[in-house]
Amino acid sequence: QVQLAESGGGLVQAGGSLRLTCAASSLPFIMYAMAWFRQSPGKEREFVAAISRSGGTTTYADSVKGRFAISRDNAKKSVYLQMNSLTPDDTAIYYCAARAGITSVQRNDYTYWGQGTQVTVSS
Repeated sequence: QVQLAESGGGLVQAGGSLRLTCAASSLPFIMYAMAWFRQSPGKEREFVAAISRSGGTTTYADSVKGRFAISRDNAKKSVYLQMNSLTPDDTAIYYCAARAGITSVQRNDYTYWGQGTQVTVSS
């Protein structure tokens, strides 16, 4: 059974940093593009960042470009999201997602999802 487990969320002050980790199990990780999405209360789940199977191509939402960085370690079957210069608008539950093949910014294109990790940024 495929599992994606996020960790690294927490409470941080505005301007601070956090690094999220998503560990995959029972998944041929190298065959899957990976992404991070987030959801705030009352809002739809939105795309944050995605990374290709090799890690050579990354895509970001405009709202996080220049502040967040997605990376992966295929040997460890893990994907990371380094978040810098955090603002209260970044407060959300962050989800890891996987899809076979190429990356996508569309939520419905992703097959597997983690349970999410809460990120709260105080002002």
